[in-house]
Amino acid sequence: MACARVPLDEQQVTERGAQGKERTLPALHPDRKEERCFVPYRPPAGGSPAEVEEFLELARFIVEELEWLLALPHDRFWCQVVFDESLQRCLDSYLRHAPRGLDLAALPASPAVADVQRALHRAVFLTFLRMATHKESKENFFTPAVFGEIIYDNFLFDIPKLLDLCVLFGKGNNQLLHKMIENIFTQQPAYFSDLNETIPTVLQVFDAILEKCGLLCEGAAATEPMKLNAHKQASAMTMSQQELVDIILYLCDSTTTVHAFLDIFPAACSSFQSLGFLSRLTSFYEAAVPELQKAVRKRNFDDESLQEDLWKRLSHCCRKMVETAHLLLHHTCLQPILDSEENSQTFADELLQHFTSFLPEKRFVVDYDEQFPIADDISLLQQALPLVDETRTSYLLQGVEGAWDSLGRQKPQSLLQNNRSSSSSPLSANQGAASGFEPQEVKEPKGGRSLKGAEAAVDVAQRGNNGAVCSVSGPELESLLSCIRDLLPDLGEGFLLACLQEYDYNSELVINNILEDRLAPNLEKLDRSMPRLPKEELPVVLDSRSNVFDDDEFDVFRRDQVDMSRIWKGRRKGESTRDMLNDKKHVAEQRARYQAYETVVDEVVMEPGQSAADYDLDDYDDDYDDTYDVNQVGANDLDGDSLLSRRPFTIPQVLRKGTKAEEEAESEEDEEEEVLPNVNRDQFVQDPALLRERAEARRAAMQQRKGVRPGRSSDVVGRPKGQGQTSETAADRRKKESNKSRVANHNRRSMADRKRNKGMIPS
Repeated sequence: MACARVPLDEQQVTERGAQGKERTLPALHPDRKEERCFVPYRPPAGGSPAEVEEFLELARFIVEELEWLLALPHDRFWCQVVFDESLQRCLDSYLRHAPRGLDLAALPASPAVADVQRALHRAVFLTFLRMATHKESKENFFTPAVFGEIIYDNFLFDIPKLLDLCVLFGKGNNQLLHKMIENIFTQQPAYFSDLNETIPTVLQVFDAILEKCGLLCEGAAATEPMKLNAHKQASAMTMSQQELVDIILYLCDSTTTVHAFLDIFPAACSSFQSLGFLSRLTSFYEAAVPELQKAVRKRNFDDESLQEDLWKRLSHCCRKMVETAHLLLHHTCLQPILDSEENSQTFADELLQHFTSFLPEKRFVVDYDEQFPIADDISLLQQALPLVDETRTSYLLQGVEGAWDSLGRQKPQSLLQNNRSSSSSPLSANQGAASGFEPQEVKEPKGGRSLKGAEAAVDVAQRGNNGAVCSVSGPELESLLSCIRDLLPDLGEGFLLACLQEYDYNSELVINNILEDRLAPNLEKLDRSMPRLPKEELPVVLDSRSNVFDDDEFDVFRRDQVDMSRIWKGRRKGESTRDMLNDKKHVAEQRARYQAYETVVDEVVMEPGQSAADYDLDDYDDDYDDTYDVNQVGANDLDGDSLLSRRPFTIPQVLRKGTKAEEEAESEEDEEEEVLPNVNRDQFVQDPALLRERAEARRAAMQQRKGVRPGRSSDVVGRPKGQGQTSETAADRRKKESNKSRVANHNRRSMADRKRNKGMIPS
């Protein structure tokens, strides 16, 4: 048995041999390896049922073998990993042939294929993750130096494998891959030298593509001079269609892989920058991209879907090359300035030098400025270092504007607004990736995910916003849950939802904290198998609605049958307009109502021997105030006749019935009754003096009833001059003089007094 607290490389185990004899072996020994056969991975070659069935059988077998491997204890696992060559061939074949992001659409459209591929993808990733971990627990661990030698000498990891790991598993596992690769480079620094030897190989990819396209690239050394009688080199327009397809696929895979590696492991940016990768990348972009775009756009393809696929891949290449350049500049120049290192001025000069070197590459400058505005980086530089040469920066900005003008392209409106209002926050310069990046009519493939820029490699905080409002949609939330469940299938969806809410819906942070057992205290108390709560069904709108037409004969929401004979559009069939207008049913219905008002009884004559009970009259009410019942208030007024007379009730003309002659006779009687003997018919307008007297009499009677004493009328005229005035007249004059300001020429008296008091008017 393995001893506790002893590294695996120093442990000794005692086992019984084939002949029954016990022997002591190191914990890592070839004889302790299980005899297993790991078959290589092969992607589905086609969509026929036989090929799909073959792929499913092969993939399921690999998944079962890898799950068996992951279930082994620490020492057995490492014996199998180090000494089983078939396992390494299986893992290498998956890294080489597994479909990348743009290749997933080529898989057969079968749910079974998708499920098996997802399970195999997860098993391979967990295998590499365990291979990159030198300490699993306090009892199971390696000596760090020995671990580095084991993975390096046995080729468990190398630079091509790390590149493939980043491009295959980078989506959703950024943090885990970052720690995994960082641990490998930390425990074995020799990988840095291998990386320096790998970068020239990547540059040879650019040279090979330029050579195939018949282009010359600055910095590419020619192996031998071209002969004068040599045949003319092929170009992107004249090469075969298969060659063009292979070049674009090769370029797409290379640029995507390099970007994924630098995004996940930013420490490698310094190695790429030291070998001049940035300058070669920009020159290649300027030379090769226009030719390839022209070839894809103008050549005749047998299959239009192939042309569309090539265009999408070429657009993807352009985006990845621009983002790679930004990653190199950010991590080698901008990030040290933001960290306020000692040589900040040196890094600033280096950044400006790189931007200046971009100016001849006008197409690259425009595409870079469209996705990552150079003006924002310069603004950030000026905020961090106020002593930056303004002449140099203004020259650089003018060069960028000249590049836009030389290509005849206009800046997007959002980019123009950013240039007008420079950002005041240093982080805003790194968040200027325009979502509509279109380098020279190159559009992102439909359904593609908008990729992060330089901020993708910045460490994420270990805690979220503690359950803020959900910022993701329903499909995005389901995708996050599916991504986590693929790696951690034993956890319940309810527990994962609580984790996502706690960590601001960051799936990478959730997976990392679960694996490292660093969850928040409130999450530790939850049951990890907690299911997802069912969604609350909203009440039916029809049941909760309130309307004035509820439960009527046309309420179709509560009635199954409606009298359709009472529903029609336009004029009703079989009915003319004249019949509809002559229909006076509504008039007859209202006639009975108005006839009730026709009978008005002022006095009831009681015959001898009858009482009030015989007439069903109300009893006398003691609370009734009969003070004014006898007195005829207003009867003695000049116009009091109107109070003593009652106009007889008149039926509305529309409700009358009878002949026209009877109606005219009734109207003549009414006119005769209305004529009073005391009214002069020749008097067209009554005497105004008489009307004033009547009004004054009414006011006097009203004041008398209310007990108000009549006020004295003002007299400002007074007696004739020379006879003296009474005190009342003098008081009325003073009152009038002081109240003049209430009407026209406001305050003229008070202002005149003010001027006189100040000596402005001689007194």
